[in-house]
Amino acid sequence: MEHILLILLLFIKALSVGAQFNGYNCDANFHSRFPAERDISVYCGVQTLTLKINFCPVLFSGYTDSDLALNGRHGDAHCRGFINNNTFPTVVIFSISLASLESCGNSLVVSTAQGPNAYGNLSLVQIGNISGYIDTPDPPTIISYLPGLLYKFSCSYPLEYLVNNTQVASSAAAISVKDSNGTFVSTLNLLLYNDSSYVQQLSIPMAGLTLKTRVFAAVKASNLDRRWNILMDYCYTTPSGNPNDDLRYDLFFSCDKDPQTTVFENGKSQMGRFAFEVFRFVKHKNQKMSTVFLHCVTKLCRADDCPMLMPICGSRKKRDVSGGEGIKRRIWERCPDCRAYHHSQWYAHLKAPAFQMNTVTSALISGMIILGVMSVCFFIFSLTLLKGKGAPVSSLSGARNPAFN
Repeated sequence: MEHILLILLLFIKALSVGAQFNGYNCDANFHSRFPAERDISVYCGVQTLTLKINFCPVLFSGYTDSDLALNGRHGDAHCRGFINNNTFPTVVIFSISLASLESCGNSLVVSTAQGPNAYGNLSLVQIGNISGYIDTPDPPTIISYLPGLLYKFSCSYPLEYLVNNTQVASSAAAISVKDSNGTFVSTLNLLLYNDSSYVQQLSIPMAGLTLKTRVFAAVKASNLDRRWNILMDYCYTTPSGNPNDDLRYDLFFSCDKDPQTTVFENGKSQMGRFAFEVFRFVKHKNQKMSTVFLHCVTKLCRADDCPMLMPICGSRKKRDVSGGEGIKRRIWERCPDCRAYHHSQWYAHLKAPAFQMNTVTSALISGMIILGVMSVCFFIFSLTLLKGKGAPVSSLSGARNPAFN
C-alpha cells in the first residue's frame, strides 16, 4: 500500500511540473530548479547588447516573462523582454540599443588609464563599461515565499583599435589596409579621397599613382552611436600587410609627424582626416610596384573626453619651451599636483626674488644678534676667571702618585 501511495505522489508531482512547463520547451529533469549564473547569456554587439535568460527556471520559481524587467523598470513595457519558444530551452530575450541604453536605467562608465595602446605605445587608454540588471518585482506584502530573481550583466568595450580595411594600388606605391578585429572596429573604415573636400573617393588608374601624389585619407565611422568621436592616435605604413612589421614609416604619432603629412581634423567628429604624399620603400627598388600598407591606431572618445586625450602641440607647446620649463607637459598630465612644485624648483635657478622683512622680523633678528654677542663675552670672561684660580696649582712641585696614571 505504501509503494502505491509513493508512486501516486510522484505521478501527481510530475503532472504538476508538466503543467507548469506546459507549452514551453523545458525539461522537468533539468529545469526543476531555481535560476543559476549559467542561465543568462550576454552578447556585446556593435549597436545592440543582447541578453538571453533561460525561462524554464523562471517558471519553476513561480514567475512569468512579464515579471522580468531591466533595472527595476517593471512599469515600462519597453524595458521588458520577449519570449523565444523556438529554442531549447525557451528563453526571454532583452535587446538594448547602445544609442539609447540609459532609457531603461543602464549605465555607461568610461574609465581612463595610462597604458599601452593597440600598437604597444604608452598612451591614455579608455574602456567603456555598460552594466545593469534584470530582476523580478517585490511583492506588496511583508513576506514572500517566492525567491527574488536578480540577473546582473556588463559589457566592456575597449575604445582603441587598429583600423586597416581598404586597398589601393599605384605604379610607385600601393596603399593597402586589411580588416582587423575589435569590438567597434566593424563600424570604422579607412577611406581614401581625391581632394580635401572628402566627397569623391580616390580612383586608382591602371598605371597606378605617381610618387608625391597627394592622398587624402579619413578614418570614418558608420552606424556608430553619435556619442563617440574618432581620435586618430597613430598612423603609420609598412611594406607588408603585417601591422607588426619591423620596418615601418610613421606618418604621425602624438605631436610628431612626417613633414609631408597634414592632419586636418581629429577628435572633433566621427571622421578623422589627414593627407600625405605617395612614396616608395627603398627595399622595393627592384620591383615595378612598391607596396605600402597603411595602418591607423584609432580611439573612440566622448566629445567631453577627447580634449583630455589630445596631445598638446603647436604654439602652446612652443611657449612652454621658450619659457624655460624643463619638465615636459606630459609629466604634468600624469601628476597635476606636481606642476607648481616643478615650476618653483625651475624658476628658483633662474631668478632669486628680493627678500623683504617687516619691522617685527627685523627687531627679532637684532635682539638675537645682541644676545649672541653678550653670550660670547660672558663665556670669555668666565674662562679668564677660571685660569686665574688655577695658577697656584700649576706651581706645586713633587713626585706624582703612580696610581694616578
